[in-house]
Amino acid sequence: MALSTSPESPVPVRQVVSMIGSWVDRLGAVWVEGQVVQLSRPANSNTDFLTLRDKLADVSVQLTCPRAVIDSLPTPLVNGAQVVAYAKPSVYPNRGSLSLQVRELRLVGEGELLARLERRRQLLAAEGLFALDLKRPLPFLPRRIGLVTAKGSAAEKDVVENALRRWPGVDFEIRYASMQGVNAAEQVIAGLEALDREPDVQVIVIARGGGSLEDLLPFSDEALVRAVARATTPVVSAIGHEPDSPLLDLVADLRASTPTDAAKRVVPDVAEEAVRVHQLRDRGRRTVTQLLDREQARIDGVRSRPSMADPRNDLDSRLAEVRALAERGRRVLGHVLDRAYDDLDHGLARVRALSPLATLRRGYAVLSDADGALFSSVDGVSAGAALTIRVADGRINATVTDLESIPLPTPVEDHDA
Repeated sequence: MALSTSPESPVPVRQVVSMIGSWVDRLGAVWVEGQVVQLSRPANSNTDFLTLRDKLADVSVQLTCPRAVIDSLPTPLVNGAQVVAYAKPSVYPNRGSLSLQVRELRLVGEGELLARLERRRQLLAAEGLFALDLKRPLPFLPRRIGLVTAKGSAAEKDVVENALRRWPGVDFEIRYASMQGVNAAEQVIAGLEALDREPDVQVIVIARGGGSLEDLLPFSDEALVRAVARATTPVVSAIGHEPDSPLLDLVADLRASTPTDAAKRVVPDVAEEAVRVHQLRDRGRRTVTQLLDREQARIDGVRSRPSMADPRNDLDSRLAEVRALAERGRRVLGHVLDRAYDDLDHGLARVRALSPLATLRRGYAVLSDADGALFSSVDGVSAGAALTIRVADGRINATVTDLESIPLPTPVEDHDA
């Protein structure tokens, strides 16, 4: 029923959204088909959110789905999966947006294939077959390149012609195999293993042109993935075009977007390498020239010094310094010796003054008996005793005839004490 509205009497937004919601509710639940382009699974929610897009038109719609419905699928739901959903349209009043509330969800067509491939990818990744540390580097310029492709295919032409154009001397060892169908994976494995046994083959390229998802299924075969992981020769995957991503791309040592890209990644460009060689040669020449110029400048600087022009310039001044120092040393040594001689004379005079012989020379004598005992008093001497008198220049032997005692002077008392 149409609303009667005017600029003077408009209806509020909530009423319009409510009426749209009531009209949408009349549609009831429908089966809808589309491709999942965005999947959101909040951690703390039992409801998942999907964006479903039409395959032929740029039209998409939001879906809300109970998590239990998605978890009940036989394979995990991934972006790009084709599904059919039984859902009821509804309008969210707060935002006025349309969404479909999913009641049942099924994988169909490519969606089921993509889900199966995703499950296989997760299992192989859990085994570590896609680990980056397992990737082997490609040789800079391989002696011989192994190629597994279909006979007479555009992929063979792209790889061989582009490689020969970049490096004319490159050599190929080709093994032909079916690139689609039920026997494709088995034949590709046989060609891969045969090339891996060739000692001269340093890199192996598996090449195929573009195709549908079903055509590229052999290159996601588990047996082929494991065969590539076992290979001792580096493997390059060149399957399809840029958007295609078979499991072979993940296990290969290098993933090329196209067969042409594989030729560019495996073989260097002879023209580019020649330019690089010339650039490195010029750079080396400039480096050596600069080094020689610096060393020549250092030599010229050393040669321009006065000491190098006439080495005797500094010798004269140094010789005068040496002579002055020698003369100074002699003067200092003379002063030291003079002081030493004076000290020696003074010491000798003191020693002579304290010597008993000097006392004897002043008229004193030393009196001793025959046994050598010395006398300092008449108390120990008796008349008739034989004595020896020691004087400065000899000894006198004498006999005591008479004794006379002389009293000693009384010491002067200290009146201030």
